Amino acid sequence: MIQINCPWCGERNEEEFVYGGPSHIERPSNPDASSEVEWSAYLFNRVNSQGIHLERWQHRFGCRQWFNLARDTVTHNILNIYNIGDSKPEISDKFSELKREEIGV
Repeated sequence: MIQINCPWCGERNEEEFVYGGPSHIERPSNPDASSEVEWSAYLFNRVNSQGIHLERWQHRFGCRQWFNLARDTVTHNILNIYNIGDSKPEISDKFSELKREEIGV
């Protein structure tokens, strides 16, 4: 079970939260002039690699607030939690590499 530290309510079980998709996805710069291919790429094409992902989460069964977090998809370690309007954090993958070695991944 993942424990998520809600910025407003503190640490809670993952069951209280809902995943809201990747964060920091850029919309097409000119929506009216964008082709269907550009919109399709924006809406559906995502990189699904192992490692650190920046994600949006909502504390659905708590304060209902949205926030971003950086999570390693291999170890499920949460490396950073930050507000929706904040810039991407600088995250070192060193901790995740050590944890992966520890669990043999």
